[in-house]
Amino acid sequence: MTQPCEHWPVAIGVAAARAGVSARMVRHYESLGLLAPVARTDSGYRQYGQADVHTLRFIRRARELGFSMDEIAALLGLWQDKARASSQVKQIAQKHIADLHERIAALQAMQRSLQALVGCCQGDERPDCPILDDLAG
Repeated sequence: MTQPCEHWPVAIGVAAARAGVSARMVRHYESLGLLAPVARTDSGYRQYGQADVHTLRFIRRARELGFSMDEIAALLGLWQDKARASSQVKQIAQKHIADLHERIAALQAMQRSLQALVGCCQGDERPDCPILDDLAG
């Protein structure tokens, strides 16, 4: 959403702030090819337009949802392809959901194991510790 007083194009710091990311991440996304190279001033400063900031917001939201950089690249390509089939987007999202389920299950298993080890530890002044024994095992 453009404010009446906003001017375009803008420098990297302003674009980053408007998109809710750091300037370092903007450069990172550019280096990965997620953000197209932008125009530069005669002194070499990058100049970002509204479409660039919109793309940065897209990337930020996709990262918030845990998509990988490869998935984001695919989603960006689909977002920019008006002839795409939504089934392609859904397929990427469904695979991501399945990956999240696997990661959640793995984290829950780790939590259960650690809780069992903590339950076995006396937590007293003695040196023997089942947590360290398990880690060393």
